[in-house]
Amino acid sequence: MITIRDLMTDPALFGDQFGGDSFTAWRALLAGFYGLELSDDEVPHWQELTGRQSAPEAAHDELWLAIGRRGGKTQNAALLAVYEACFNDHTDRLSPGEVATVLCLAADRKQARSVFRYITGLMNANPMLSRLIVRETTETLELSNRAVIEVGTASFRATRGYTFAAVIADEVAFWRSEDSANPDFEILNAVRPGLATLDGPLIALSSPYSRRGALWDAYRRYFGKDGSILVAQAPTLTMNPTLPRRIVDQALDRDPASAAAEYLAQFRDDISAFITRELVDSNTRNRPLILPFMSRAGYAAFVDVAGGGQDEYTLAISHKEGERRVIDGVWAERGDPAVITGRYAAILKQYRIHTCTGDRYAGEWPRQEFRKHGITMKPSELNRSELYVELLPLLQTGGVELPPDEKALTQLTLLERRTGRNGKDTIDHGPQGHDDRCNAIAGAAWLANNRYEMPHVEFKMN
Repeated sequence: MITIRDLMTDPALFGDQFGGDSFTAWRALLAGFYGLELSDDEVPHWQELTGRQSAPEAAHDELWLAIGRRGGKTQNAALLAVYEACFNDHTDRLSPGEVATVLCLAADRKQARSVFRYITGLMNANPMLSRLIVRETTETLELSNRAVIEVGTASFRATRGYTFAAVIADEVAFWRSEDSANPDFEILNAVRPGLATLDGPLIALSSPYSRRGALWDAYRRYFGKDGSILVAQAPTLTMNPTLPRRIVDQALDRDPASAAAEYLAQFRDDISAFITRELVDSNTRNRPLILPFMSRAGYAAFVDVAGGGQDEYTLAISHKEGERRVIDGVWAERGDPAVITGRYAAILKQYRIHTCTGDRYAGEWPRQEFRKHGITMKPSELNRSELYVELLPLLQTGGVELPPDEKALTQLTLLERRTGRNGKDTIDHGPQGHDDRCNAIAGAAWLANNRYEMPHVEFKMN
């Protein structure tokens, strides 16, 4: 039987790539994860990485790795995918027509492609393994042993119905979704039942980020404790001693807090959640999504012009009722900005709005485009971070009525408070996140403070 240590050291397999001194820590860690007996040279690495004093006695069910950036996470994730698919025979436990899937989930398509390139590179570089490939697509390798290696982006909808030989979660601390404030927990909970049939491992690798999420939860629960769930933590240079130290030193000099997470594998304590889901829900009406125009209300509008890519061009309209700022609706589109501007101008006119406010960094183009439709666009006096700071006390006192727009509500709960080197806090979305809708809401709530106050009218559901 081929072990993970054999795979990493045998010249006929991947010994030329993973057998050198630079992979010593990785070999000790993965050997211990699979319950192999450790050599005297490997035990100190095991103790340093896992915080455990005793050597492993059996294979583990889950592996959680908080490893610094450029520490070899993706390369070893690919190695583990190949090992689980090619060297563990599951055929006796598969039903007719069933296949054993090794699923590699990444934060986005770019990262998924990176993982898949490593996997196909390993498979095709070895003549013995390349002969196992029956079919290769841009996201899957079908093998002749009834195993499939598949990569994809993190989504709980796409992970049901599989029989998993293993699930590998790459950069799990950076999974983001506009459908959920906790996508990492939801996705991992969705795949665990699929691991039960073949008793396969769950492997999560990531550079650490803030002190929340599935990686942080596993770290605080299991690091340094014996059991079937193994957690390891290591800085970049421990796992990849070939990386020039000056790269780490320069990063620490530029931004100590960020570099401590990225290269020293420390969870950040300068980043925290800004708005809780409970607070958002307590200020959200049940229905409707968009309130109709009322002639006695004084309306205001805030636009967040799309910056390109996956950003949405958003519009939020608000009015004030007594001490309550009501967000009448949020509109969000991707596409031709000129066409969207025309549609938004028509919506503004329905609410008898002839002046809107936008992000002051939007530039002159959107102002000119709105002007074509008879709408004046003014730059905001506050930046988005300042708008969020103004929004928080309104939410805390129940002074805002939010629409039941799930993407907008999720964006609000994913906002992060970051403390800079000067001690000043800024509020922004996290890596790979978006805040287009919640920025428009915060701007509209701020504008409502300066509008005509109409008597509060409670919206009644049918």
